[in-house]
Amino acid sequence: MSPKEVLEFAIANGAKQVDVRFTDLPGVQQHVSYPISELDESSFEDGYGFDGSSIRGWAAINESDMLLIPDPATAFMDPFAETPTLVMLANVQDPITRQHYERDPRWIARKAEMFLQNSGLADTAYFGAEAEFFIFDNIRFDQNEHCGFYYIDAEEGRWNSGREENNLGYRPRYKEGYFPVPPTDHYQDLRSEMVQTMLKVGLNIECHHHEVATGGQAEIDQRFDTMVKSADNMMLYKYVIRNVAYQYGKTVTFMPKPLFGDNGSGMHTHQSLWKDGKPLFAGDGYAGLSQMAMWYIGGLLKHARSLAAIIAPTTNSYKRLVPGYEAPVNLAYSRRNRSAAVRIPMYSASPKAKRIEFRPPDPSANPYLAFAAMMMAGLDGVINKMDPGEPLDKDIYDLSPEELKSVPSMPASLEEALSCLEEDYGYLLKGDVFTEELIETYIAYKRKNEADAVRLRPHPYEFALYYDI
Repeated sequence: MSPKEVLEFAIANGAKQVDVRFTDLPGVQQHVSYPISELDESSFEDGYGFDGSSIRGWAAINESDMLLIPDPATAFMDPFAETPTLVMLANVQDPITRQHYERDPRWIARKAEMFLQNSGLADTAYFGAEAEFFIFDNIRFDQNEHCGFYYIDAEEGRWNSGREENNLGYRPRYKEGYFPVPPTDHYQDLRSEMVQTMLKVGLNIECHHHEVATGGQAEIDQRFDTMVKSADNMMLYKYVIRNVAYQYGKTVTFMPKPLFGDNGSGMHTHQSLWKDGKPLFAGDGYAGLSQMAMWYIGGLLKHARSLAAIIAPTTNSYKRLVPGYEAPVNLAYSRRNRSAAVRIPMYSASPKAKRIEFRPPDPSANPYLAFAAMMMAGLDGVINKMDPGEPLDKDIYDLSPEELKSVPSMPASLEEALSCLEEDYGYLLKGDVFTEELIETYIAYKRKNEADAVRLRPHPYEFALYYDI
């Protein structure tokens, strides 16, 4: 929509409020609302002021004034607001220079798309991300100087939850949630309502199903789209899922590994490059791939350890990235084999369906930063013709120790991933997509607020291990 069409859309839908949204550095969406009378055509030029110093990882207090410039192409009516509310995503600008703010994740993804177009290699990057999540009844957690705990209550859990209703029939066993019909699948209706709400706000949904883990683990698959649009869609996807669950008295988490002993949640990301309406990843090479696709895979695998800090960006991410839970720990590629970091889906022989699937990302990632970083790594592989080596078509977890030595692996912790990013980020700086200042800020924020914060606190299991040492 154009600004004028947005105003007509607001009137037609009886909007009384306008809600302007953006995403902070860790990937949490923020918002501010105004009476609809505060929105006119000039708002799309002048924007709305806000305090950037209060946003995590953003401006210092002495440069805090910023502008939110609504993007009319993102307008929709909020399906959850009691007061009719028009929602738009915004781009962030400096009010003095009117330049885009370099720490705005959406701007970084937009720059990545521009870099791709200017490269001449391709004009479009399509991304399709599959973000998994858990549905719990209740979650309690706390941490202070003398105690720390979490307690999960889930209708689908086979553990004794302490609730009055304690019938353990028709509940999936660990790692066996994929994908029996109801009543073992407790959340068919809930997911269906999530899907219907997503369709209502303009998301294009392909399917939904229960996932492998207990605790109501689920996946709703969106159709692929251009990179920035896919990142926008992922933020809306999360918003809809959380709010529908909340209306049902449930709580959803995109935390990668909330349950010990069960599968975690990934965000497998399908990627392909196109030019002039033609797919560039289809060819007559391995698994029907082109040479460009092989080089793109080479770039992803070469930079995967530094990418980890952005695509698996939490300390909890590395509880998921362990062998034995369908997690792609080892850096290899294969057709069909889901234990490889890069999988080439073989569902269709159509050149338009030819893509690669990168499996290490998880849904705690900021989609703007994650998609942009993955594309920059892949493009670096194309530009420098990086050979991904030989495919690994057997189960990586069944390899002998000798065979496994030759297969590089993902970092084992967030701290290690951040160190890898410090050592390897030149590919992200091309075209000024990421800036050195942003990467330094990101690493410092993650180290201080997450890696170090977790490292400094005693873990409950340490008491079981060491109290009587």
